[in-house]
Amino acid sequence: METIKIKTKKAYEALKSEFHYKNAMQAPKIQKVVVSCGVGSIKDKKKVELVADRLSKITGQKPARKGAKQSVAAFKVREGDTVGMQVTLRGDRMFDFLDRLVNIALPRTKDFRGVPSTGVDEMGNYTLGIRENTIFPESSDEDLKDVFGLAVTIVTNIHDAKQTKSFLAHIGFPFKKPGTETTIVKAEAPKAKKKGWNVKK
Repeated sequence: METIKIKTKKAYEALKSEFHYKNAMQAPKIQKVVVSCGVGSIKDKKKVELVADRLSKITGQKPARKGAKQSVAAFKVREGDTVGMQVTLRGDRMFDFLDRLVNIALPRTKDFRGVPSTGVDEMGNYTLGIRENTIFPESSDEDLKDVFGLAVTIVTNIHDAKQTKSFLAHIGFPFKKPGTETTIVKAEAPKAKKKGWNVKK
């Protein structure tokens, strides 16, 4: 089975006819992968340490702690308190993480039917939300109270959403089939009834 690193090297030949690439310098590439998550209750020091430990096992790299930029009394957060973790992956470690994500972790998701393609932004980057960290074998023995979600952002050198979707599909991302992705429809609020007497004519 070809790895994502090998498929990336073949992307130029596979996509040049579709997007009219003129030279290999235009070949789509992944520049970095950013994995981030929140820590939940910042007062629970054990939970903060657990998130840091699990994230380092999943990514193979020690996460950077992100502090609050300002104090919020309503949430009992002070400026500088750890509110999240972030890991930036590049090179072989990045490709190793993507191989495990696509080939091992995502298929372990309950009722998995593909990932949404709506996460591609206008800058050509793709963001995928993962509800449970337990889909990764490195943290599959978690208790329900310790489960947390992740956000994976794939930063590419492409500045076009259509090209990014084709590129990610080429390297193995299992996108949902067209027509199966759900859309969120906002329900209209019921109109308030006017108070007063109904006068019959």
